[in-house]
Amino acid sequence: MLDEIDRGLVQALHIDGRAPFSRIGAVLGVSTQTVARRYRRLCAQASLRVVGLAEPRHAGRVQWLVRLTAGPHTAQDLAHALARRSDTSWVRLASGGTEILAVIQTPADASDGHALLLHDIPRTAGITAVSAHCLLHTYLGGPTAWRGRAGALSERQRRQLEPRRDESAESRPLADADHSLLTALAHDGRASHADLAAATGWSPATVARRLADLQASGALFFDVDMNDTLLGATAQALLWMSVAPAHLDRVAHTLAGHDELAFVAATTGPTNLVAQALCPDPGALHDYLTRRLGALDAIRTLESAPVLRTVKAAGPSAGPAASLPRGASPGRRPAR
Repeated sequence: MLDEIDRGLVQALHIDGRAPFSRIGAVLGVSTQTVARRYRRLCAQASLRVVGLAEPRHAGRVQWLVRLTAGPHTAQDLAHALARRSDTSWVRLASGGTEILAVIQTPADASDGHALLLHDIPRTAGITAVSAHCLLHTYLGGPTAWRGRAGALSERQRRQLEPRRDESAESRPLADADHSLLTALAHDGRASHADLAAATGWSPATVARRLADLQASGALFFDVDMNDTLLGATAQALLWMSVAPAHLDRVAHTLAGHDELAFVAATTGPTNLVAQALCPDPGALHDYLTRRLGALDAIRTLESAPVLRTVKAAGPSAGPAASLPRGASPGRRPAR
């Protein structure tokens, strides 16, 4: 388990993944050396990694939450193949290891940008069922950290770490020249200006200016990949809910205020609200489902899919990209 300094460091990195250790130390009331030592230990023991991510709307991307069912002998291979693709994130094995959940990003304005959804996945051997749910609106997640990671710092400490924002720049799209920078940041959000300059062909000064602009406009945010069991979250589940449209926004805002949830989004499909629950143990998850969610009458149906393992989190996986195995599979149903 992590102590208060570790938790403060994790929250600080989520607020600004590139904040200097000296500034984090000043906010936490410890030395720069202590912050650096704790950071290295968390990287080694908690698989901590800071990743810089493009906000999908600024990047002209649409996110899809895809559920795949496969035979137990092929599900892990499929999950790892999906994890090695650059257009996927949050690849998880759930429901006894036979269900794969993944977030897939596609271009918002390209008619041929859905190859994985329309061509690769339907032709993949071993898949017995597919459903794809477009993420219409995210109420919790992305730039907003799970409260299990966000309770260590005071409001004053948070303000000291927050990067400068320019609300007038909210609508500025990303430029083509930003892609190399964002690709490098997705692998290492704390890469030095010199390393980012080498990846982009820009000067370090240009890199510094563009980073500041992207953060100020909200086009770039930072996430922290780590083992959340060290924060006490040993029971994880994806929750698929059906809510009457008239009540969807109200219910989603209510769920976004629940400490047990790390992600809440409205989706297309028969279940129009999805959430990720992180709880200390199965008993706590049961209490959450039956008491807090059970008290919301507007939730008409609820399906829970326990997450067994996260194969890929927000950042890219190591290793070369993999093609999905091709071929027909007896009994495979087409995507709808």
